[in-house]
Amino acid sequence: MGSESSPQSPDEMLSFNVTPSVLSPRLGRLAIAGRKPISTPHYIPLSSRGIVPHIAQDVMRDHTAIGSLFVGLEDFLERQTPKEPLPPAYMIPTAQGESALRKFISLPDDFLLIMGPRREPSITCPPSNTPNSVAIYTAVGFRQLEARQYIHAVQNLNPDIVVGLADLVLGHTPGLKRRGKMVDRTHAFTTHATGQLYGSSVPIENRSKTAYFAPVLPLENAEQSIYMDDLEDELRPHISGLALYESASLSAISEPLGDLPRLLFSAPATPHDILRDVSLGADLLTIPFVTVCSDAGIALDFTFPANSTTTDPQPMAYDLWSSSYTTDTSTLSGSCQCFTCRNHHRAYIHHLLSAKEMLAWTLLQIHNHHTMDAFFSQIRDSIARDTFETDVQAFQKAYVSELPEPTGQGPRLRGYQLPASGANQPRRFPRVYGRLDDAVEKFTESQSQSSVATPDTGADGLEEHGFAQKEIS
Repeated sequence: MGSESSPQSPDEMLSFNVTPSVLSPRLGRLAIAGRKPISTPHYIPLSSRGIVPHIAQDVMRDHTAIGSLFVGLEDFLERQTPKEPLPPAYMIPTAQGESALRKFISLPDDFLLIMGPRREPSITCPPSNTPNSVAIYTAVGFRQLEARQYIHAVQNLNPDIVVGLADLVLGHTPGLKRRGKMVDRTHAFTTHATGQLYGSSVPIENRSKTAYFAPVLPLENAEQSIYMDDLEDELRPHISGLALYESASLSAISEPLGDLPRLLFSAPATPHDILRDVSLGADLLTIPFVTVCSDAGIALDFTFPANSTTTDPQPMAYDLWSSSYTTDTSTLSGSCQCFTCRNHHRAYIHHLLSAKEMLAWTLLQIHNHHTMDAFFSQIRDSIARDTFETDVQAFQKAYVSELPEPTGQGPRLRGYQLPASGANQPRRFPRVYGRLDDAVEKFTESQSQSSVATPDTGADGLEEHGFAQKEIS
C-alpha cells in the first residue's frame, strides 16, 4: 500500500486496469495491496451489521467465493446525544495500518471492505438532510450523520474503500429547487472530505489510506455539470472511483473519468437488469435480490449464455415452499457445484423451510451467491469472446422477465430490517423492558380482591383454595 514516508495517490491506494469504453460492457481488474483482486464486471455482496445474512464468517470462508463486502456505517452507530460515547466498533485496539471495522466484524484480512454511510438497500428516512449532514437509520432510530463525523469514521475504522456522502432523496422525486440543493451539498461533501482525508494541509503520515469513491447523483447530466467538471479537474487527484445510484448516470461519466471503477447502487430486480447495467459499462454492482430470494425460499437457477432447448421462456428461479418439492430429490440446479447442491436436495430444503429451520436460509444463501458468482464469470467470458450482445438476446428469449413472487414465510425480521411506521405513529413493537414489573404490580393489586392463592397464603387459605388439608391431631 506504499511507504509511510510518502503520500499515496489514488492510483497507489487502488489499481484498476480496464478496457476503456463509453456506454458498453468492459473488462477490468480492481486490486488493493493485501486484498483479493476483483475481476470486473462483478457484484459486491451486501451485509447486515457486517455479516452476509444467514452466513457465518467461517461458512463464508469455507463454502463461498465471496471476497469483498459492503457495510453501512449506520449499522454501527447508536443514539445521538450530547455526551454520546464512541460506538464499540471505534474502540477496537488496532496496530498501525489495521482496520478497526475489519477486526470488529471479524472479516478476513484478504477481503476487500467497502463502507458507505447507509446500508444497501437503504430504509427511507425523513427528508431531513442538511447542508452539513444526512439522515440515517440506526438500530435505535433516526438520527443525523454529520460530514465531520463521517470523516472521523473513515479515519478511525479504516475501510479499504469509502463511498462519499451524497444528498440523496429517497421515496419521492425531488423538485427543481431540491435538485439544486442535492448537487451543491454533494459537491461540498466531496470537496470537504477529500481535503480532510488527502489534502496538502494534512501531514503526510496522517493522510488516509482509504480509497475514495465520489458519488454521482441520479440527476440529468446538465444539472450536475459543474460538480462533474470539478471531479475531472480539481478533485480528480483525490478520488479512486465513482459511486452511482441509477443506470442512467453511466452516461454522465466523461472520458477523463472513464478509467475509474464504477460502483452502481441501482438495485437491479432481475438478472436481465444486471445484463443491462453491464452493457452500459457498470463495473461493480450491488444486487439485493440475492438475499431477498434466499429469505423467500427461492433458489436461483439460470446460466449465461442460456442453454435452454425449449421454445417457451423458462423461470429463472423456483419457490421451494411449494408442496411439489416434498419428495423431489434432485439438486437445486443441475449444473451447480456449490456446497448446497453437492450435499442436499430440494426435498430436504423444502422440509427445512416448512420446519422454519435456520439452516434452510443458510443453504439457500450459499447456493444463490454461487449462482451469481457463476453468472458474472460467464458474463466476463462472454465479453472477452465479443459475443455479449448476442448472448444477452439469447438469454432474454430463454428466460422469463421476472423472478417468482414469494409465497412462504421468510425468517423473522427485527428492528432495523423493517421500515419505520412513520412520524407520530404508534410503536411498531410493544415495549419489552419492564413488562415483568408491570405484571407483578397488577398481580399484587389483584390479590386484595382475589381468591387466588399466593406464596404468602397461610395454611387456612391453602385449605380454603383446595391446595392442602390441615391435619387435626
